[in-house]
Amino acid sequence: MYRVIAEFTDLQDNGHKYKVGDIYPREGYSPTDLRIKELTSVQNRQKKQLIKEVAVEIAVDVDKPKRRNRKSNK
Repeated sequence: MYRVIAEFTDLQDNGHKYKVGDIYPREGYSPTDLRIKELTSVQNRQKKQLIKEVAVEIAVDVDKPKRRNRKSNK
């Protein structure tokens, strides 16, 4: 996942406008690896890095194992 660090219009995504802080790519769009490389480097029309890779946190809902009731041996 990538975060937009400089506003830009993605000409390869039908002119979609990205603002600082947006997630890249938007839902429903799959850029090529080459496009990602262009936007994470200075090899683009703006000559500056436009997106930055961010770590993806995965929320996991883990329940504690349920204890079984043991019958007492009385």
